[in-house]
Amino acid sequence: MACVELRNVWKIYGGEVEAVIDASWECQDGEFFSILGPSGCGKSSTLRMIAGLEEISRGEILFNDQVVNKLPPSSRNIAMVFENWALYPNLTVYENIAFPLRVRKMPKDEIDRKVKEAAEFLNLTPILNSGVRHLSGGEMQSVSIGRAIVREPAVLIMDEPISHLDAGLRARMRDELKKQVERLHVTTLYITHDQVESMAMADRIAIMNLGEIQQVGTPLDIYYHPRNDFVGGFIGEPPMNFIFCELLQEGDQLFIVTPAFRMQLDDEGKPQFQRYSGSSKLKLGIRPEDVRVRLQPLPNSITLVTDFVEPQGDRTIISLRLNDSDILLAQVLGSLRPDVGQPVYVTFDQRHMHFFDIETGLNIKNLE
Repeated sequence: MACVELRNVWKIYGGEVEAVIDASWECQDGEFFSILGPSGCGKSSTLRMIAGLEEISRGEILFNDQVVNKLPPSSRNIAMVFENWALYPNLTVYENIAFPLRVRKMPKDEIDRKVKEAAEFLNLTPILNSGVRHLSGGEMQSVSIGRAIVREPAVLIMDEPISHLDAGLRARMRDELKKQVERLHVTTLYITHDQVESMAMADRIAIMNLGEIQQVGTPLDIYYHPRNDFVGGFIGEPPMNFIFCELLQEGDQLFIVTPAFRMQLDDEGKPQFQRYSGSSKLKLGIRPEDVRVRLQPLPNSITLVTDFVEPQGDRTIISLRLNDSDILLAQVLGSLRPDVGQPVYVTFDQRHMHFFDIETGLNIKNLE
């Protein structure tokens, strides 16, 4: 296994297209580390530099504190699992797993031992002699992983390995992949655009956007303490609500003032944000599950009109109209489902409110 570290890594194409900008992070030995971001954010370029498939424009990549910038892919002991699996349809499961070992000209008995060990680990023994054409998606994924791990790699890279599966199978494969990687205890870099996959599987996540690392942390740390408005909006489903606002001090009270409503900060929220009173360059961020909706007035509540109601089984997503163009999303549990056009009374869980600087996008809690 290996610790993988990037130090101020850049990838510039054609001397002007900055695909990766000054990326620095470290994946610990045996860690499941996810690189998460939208399409075109620099995830694949980062992966290819780590694997040695792309040259580094600037910076250093280290495996176990050794710089590998000039090492060819064959010398980095990396195995890769891709979205399309790239299995050989004319070969059996056994031969697909054995293929990288045969290329290395390993002895036949050693190949047989390694293939059978990998097959037993992945529950593939009953289908070792089957062709791969008619395997299920989950079985094909397991064969692809078997072909990767049979080489006993120091680092396992997975690039969008389950993104093309249907929703039900994708959920099952998330669980299975996580269990397999935990049993392997191999350093794993998991590249995806799907925040649900990263949140469910990774020990830590590096979020990228426009070539830059936005935040590195555990899933819960990133969810509850987003560094900036991009991270806050990218993580979470339904997404975080954003509302332009001002914090106004009136006597010993502090108020959130927007064109649509005015809400007093409670005793817990006020000390956190009092130093920013008078600032008109803020954006309130509040997640839908932290928006409280009632049919009767509550202290410090605001009145909004129901625009749309979306039942989702044990939860309901309610769209509340702030003005002619802006909507506030609320996620409620239970049977509360107001009619469209019905006024409701709204409060916020102020423990989980965020205020972002409009110019920099940074969470003002991180500026203290």
